[in-house]
Amino acid sequence: MTAKKKRRIGLFVFTALLLIGVLASVYPAHHPAGEVENSGDVAWMITSAGLVLLMTPGLSFFYGGMVTSKNIISTMLQSFISLGVISVLWYVVGFSLAFGDSIGGLIGNPMTYFMFDNVGTAPHPVIASGIPFVLFAAFQLKFAIIAPALITGSLAERVRFWSYLLFICLFSLLIYCPLAHWTWHPEGFLFQWGVLDFAGGTVVHISAGFAALACAMLLGRRKSHLSNEEHKPVNIPFVLLGTGLLWFGWFGFNAGSALGANSLAITAFINTNLASAAAMMSWILMDTVRGKKPSALGACIGAVVGLVAITPAAGFVEYGPSLFIGIIASIISNWALHLKTKSTLDDTLDVFPCHGVGGIVGMIATSIFAKEEGGLITGETSLFLYHLLALVIVFVFTFGGSILLYKLTNWIIPMRVTEDHEIMGLDLSQHLESIDHSSDSFGKLTVE
Repeated sequence: MTAKKKRRIGLFVFTALLLIGVLASVYPAHHPAGEVENSGDVAWMITSAGLVLLMTPGLSFFYGGMVTSKNIISTMLQSFISLGVISVLWYVVGFSLAFGDSIGGLIGNPMTYFMFDNVGTAPHPVIASGIPFVLFAAFQLKFAIIAPALITGSLAERVRFWSYLLFICLFSLLIYCPLAHWTWHPEGFLFQWGVLDFAGGTVVHISAGFAALACAMLLGRRKSHLSNEEHKPVNIPFVLLGTGLLWFGWFGFNAGSALGANSLAITAFINTNLASAAAMMSWILMDTVRGKKPSALGACIGAVVGLVAITPAAGFVEYGPSLFIGIIASIISNWALHLKTKSTLDDTLDVFPCHGVGGIVGMIATSIFAKEEGGLITGETSLFLYHLLALVIVFVFTFGGSILLYKLTNWIIPMRVTEDHEIMGLDLSQHLESIDHSSDSFGKLTVE
């Protein structure tokens, strides 16, 4: 990409953002006001929204510590930038597409809450009856932010920044928002079928996992991957820090999905911790059985897999099943990761084996252990079968849709960096930044 084209893209995006700002300032949006009925619920939901937001910087450290030193800044920024771009999209039209008046159970009316029209401090009678509706919108925004950020791990070390931004915008509007509507809107068709997703196992993790798989397949293998070079993470302490932030933030992710300070939130809180703890220990033990030493990296990956797997089930299962879900998810994801290392798939940071497979295990486990909702453990099969059908539909939609969005993005702005810039590293080639300020590459860089 020439410097001239890059400037044109920047001018276009800046102009679009400026026009959105002008429109937002004059659009006659109505924000219904209401009194706070339960200050405890409101306080917990504000806290939960903040906790979930913290997960995206946590993801930045988690991913950033796993790549090579010449790609650490670019990888962290790819997650972090989602905080900005998705926040604007969500305010303009994303929230309306996800939770607006249902159009056939498939998508929300884009004008229902356009520019947060009709979104204020008054509760919504159906979607969020106990808390201010704008607080519900803010809480759901944090889910919308982290979903596309998760995909970055599969693209790390070889994707253009501007094409990546375009892709996550398209993914958010055309895949994430419809999927959120299907699953969480009272008139969404998966919701109507009784499909359970307490906090985003399907909407966030499975969708990101299948999108990551599609993008990794189409983007192709890194030069280092083709030559079978050993991939050595640059900063394990970053991975530990990121895991800690994710685990901490996940309490808001899952317990916050109870939408109040209540017993359901407590159950989700305990289940979240149990599953993650069990998965972390299972991962280390599996590595030990294979003859490996227990590693900090393995402990972190296992912990995150457990968090992913319990997410759809957190409010629907008891403590014992949550422990088992963490163990079985860790075993299956570890096995999937082992198979991936023997294939030609270059999913840089193993997004699909961890988030995709972990989410699938959690989705199926939910339909087995959710007693009150008629899980398979009660002898009923309807919920289990609907979950299997939903999984097939979600796979076709997210995987196929991501392939189409990738091809569209690649046609507008090529997704992959040049070979020279891949060798140089994305920190310099995409951002002219580096953790190594002594490098003479600054003076030799040809701007992409």
